[in-house]
Amino acid sequence: MKPPLLDLVRGRTVLFDGAMGTELMARGLGAGTAPELWNVDRPEVVKEIHTAYFEAGADVVSTNSFGGTPLKLAAHGLEGRASELNRAAARLAREAAPGGRYVAGSMGPAGRVLQPQGPATVDELTAAYAAQARALSEGGVDVLIIETQYDLREALAALRGARSVTDLPVFVTMTFSRFPRGYFTIMGDPASRSAAELDRAGAAAVGANCSLTSEQMVGCVAALRTATALPVIAQANAGRPVAGAGGPIVYSQSLEDYVRFVPEIVRAGAGFVGGCCGTTPATIRAMARIIRGKEES
Repeated sequence: MKPPLLDLVRGRTVLFDGAMGTELMARGLGAGTAPELWNVDRPEVVKEIHTAYFEAGADVVSTNSFGGTPLKLAAHGLEGRASELNRAAARLAREAAPGGRYVAGSMGPAGRVLQPQGPATVDELTAAYAAQARALSEGGVDVLIIETQYDLREALAALRGARSVTDLPVFVTMTFSRFPRGYFTIMGDPASRSAAELDRAGAAAVGANCSLTSEQMVGCVAALRTATALPVIAQANAGRPVAGAGGPIVYSQSLEDYVRFVPEIVRAGAGFVGGCCGTTPATIRAMARIIRGKEES
């Protein structure tokens, strides 16, 4: 029987997967299509991506449910299928998982800005995240990961909603940019305060994903580490996205440069590491070699 994920991270660095959206687009996902719809329309493709990440060495894969709140799915007219699509996302990842590996239920931003900057209320967001968390839990995930949050208020509402419907551990990662005074979200939330408030609100692990390169992630992890004793998650982008002339989007950080900073991210205090936009199974394979080689030496 596999140990709980939070027990595993106490003994070694745990490796998450890389980008799902990057892989879906490489397989033909068109602009304007809800990725979650492929959980039922093209399940073999989603499962293939999960399998590729597990084969690359990931301990944990995240479900294809990043935009799976009823509020976010409403932009595609799919709000009534939220439970179906999230349960399918969890089931596909669960089916792909070898023995001893883990599935995290991905929960991204709801796409509604909170008052007074926007029309959304905290209660509305809390209910939306609760609905998604319930469906992912029913589908068989091991943990929930609320990710790519840019407003601490929304992150706290999501955490509250998830914890109201499940006893599963809930991880939360936010998206920070580096400024001369430190790491902040676009709403002005500093990394250290975000980590401390999420810790107090009952998160099981906290961290950062997206936006930052792996080099920039080193300092962000250090800032998070000063504010919490919880496990820290780090999932950096492969640099900045660059649109080619009529070709696919590419990312500015090479594989070699990306993985060069992985040991520093771990030394800064990350217990969970993985990739975000632009990272692929090849990235995770290279990270696995570095992390496991370090722990065996």
